[in-house]
Amino acid sequence: MTDLQDLRAQVCALHTELTRWDLVAWTSGNISARVPGTGRMVIKASGVGYGDLAPEHMIECDLHGRPVHEGGHSPSSDTSAHAYVYRALPDVGGIVHTHSPYATAWAARGEPIPCAVTAMADEFGGDIPVGPFARIGDDSIGRGIVATLEHHRSPAVLMDRHGVFTVGATAEDAVKAAVMCEDVARTLHLARQSGPLERLPQDDIDALHDRYRNVYGQK
Repeated sequence: MTDLQDLRAQVCALHTELTRWDLVAWTSGNISARVPGTGRMVIKASGVGYGDLAPEHMIECDLHGRPVHEGGHSPSSDTSAHAYVYRALPDVGGIVHTHSPYATAWAARGEPIPCAVTAMADEFGGDIPVGPFARIGDDSIGRGIVATLEHHRSPAVLMDRHGVFTVGATAEDAVKAAVMCEDVARTLHLARQSGPLERLPQDDIDALHDRYRNVYGQK
């Protein structure tokens, strides 16, 4: 198996995590990954149901969103957005897009998710920000993602009245961020039903985030 075939298989398998954690419905959402050592990416084919996905549905494109091979499946309608992020942020190796319900509810209000629990400080290093509204189809969404995340430690952004985009060093890292984004969005939505939310002090956020990145887990 070639490196490209292996990457396609990995990215295809990761899509099962989106359905497992109820982050997508029908054919919505997608995962992409940068092809290491190349100016290319692979991304889910447009409109293919999750139960039907196979590695050949992970379409190889250049970093302007153009399919490398003619005559195959069409890539996701979000391809230009993903490609722009890869061009602008060289450390990003994977991107996930979902319309997960609780996080998208915050996006529908155009409201950031405040860093009011320690799990958010750990994973996101602060609030989960809102990016600008943009239409699907060109790189406008990608530009909004980059402009927003350049000023935040968060690997997740809520695109105004659209949904969630997450980034990571790998596609698996981006999937983890998408799962955690929905988890904290749900928790803080429920908490707010009983009263206002209080953001953690910035010193605590910084200390928790540093510990999570540098101490937590196995070395």
